[in-house]
Amino acid sequence: MKNYILLAFLLFGFLANAQNKNAKATVEVDGVCMMCKERIEKAAIRTKGVKSAVWNVDTHKLNLIFDERKTDLLKIQTNVANVGHDTEALKAPDEAYEKVHDCCKYRDIEVKEDHKKKKTKN
Repeated sequence: MKNYILLAFLLFGFLANAQNKNAKATVEVDGVCMMCKERIEKAAIRTKGVKSAVWNVDTHKLNLIFDERKTDLLKIQTNVANVGHDTEALKAPDEAYEKVHDCCKYRDIEVKEDHKKKKTKN
């Protein structure tokens, strides 16, 4: 009986340590400008367990380093969606999307085209 209890504790300890405290992941997040970048990164970093969040305006990739013992990708994407940005797994609620600045309306084709024109001028 003691052997089974010891085996159970060892197995539990192994499983508890199996989660990575410096997990890396990349998530696609919609946005168009530096204001979007600030909003997306801030929402991600405010998620407990997120250590680093860097969003690229051109690729729409959010690179993350996070502690899997404290959070997961769905929680991070939920926080990003709740500030108005669609992710690869979640669509932002309409109420949250409507609160983003007019120049950040990434679902609007005219706004996307306007940002493309600004990039080619610079």
